[in-house]
Amino acid sequence: MRDSLRTLARYALGSARDLAPIVLVIGFFQVFVLQAPPDGLAGLLAGAVMVLAGLALFVLGLELALFPIGESLAYALARKGSLMWLIVFAFLLGFGTTIAEPALTAVANEASLVAAEAGAIGDTDSARAAYVLGLRLTVAVSVGVALMLGVLRIVFAWSLPLMIISGYVLVILMTAVAPEQIVGIAYDSGGVTTSTVTVPLVAALGVGLASSIRDRNPMTDGFGLIAFASLTPMIFVMAYGSFMSWT
Repeated sequence: MRDSLRTLARYALGSARDLAPIVLVIGFFQVFVLQAPPDGLAGLLAGAVMVLAGLALFVLGLELALFPIGESLAYALARKGSLMWLIVFAFLLGFGTTIAEPALTAVANEASLVAAEAGAIGDTDSARAAYVLGLRLTVAVSVGVALMLGVLRIVFAWSLPLMIISGYVLVILMTAVAPEQIVGIAYDSGGVTTSTVTVPLVAALGVGLASSIRDRNPMTDGFGLIAFASLTPMIFVMAYGSFMSWT
């Protein structure tokens, strides 16, 4: 118990150090530029304490649970020698973590409101809900496919730079033909997938898999899956938008 409290205190200090630049920037502009005290100072301080506690608990949870689970499952499946189950696990992991990603939900909800105001979809609750669900499912499937490609790259030692460069060339080509209303959403979808829920498990999957395969280096082969998880949503969302506009 004492060791756990000591570990939590260490993470709390680390979180405070990480948050300090943000607090200093906001405080500087509030005091020297706006020259006015912030509204609801007590609420802001209480929120800052909650953020600090949440970050410390989140990082501790990553170390105790998410990283070990991801690495151990990838290692066990690789040792079992079943490529099919490894690929299925990678897809379901990518899909599940992305569909639960709070940042994706927030972006999808905001995009549905803007689309309704612009007349791209009906301004009803059902139309907006269908838009949000379609966008979330598209991004979740794309991240599942990304992890499948990442697993195959590690297993067969495919070139990471070649795959990433080819993917971004495809993104550029699709940008030229995709509806302009969906391009910005597609680009943002690539960013929100690499957030608090997805990144730890994806990184752990790559490192665990590379560690379990002979002649694979976890440092050079275990990383790169997150790059795929950022790239494929842009392709899938632009394809989804193009399909919806054509139909």
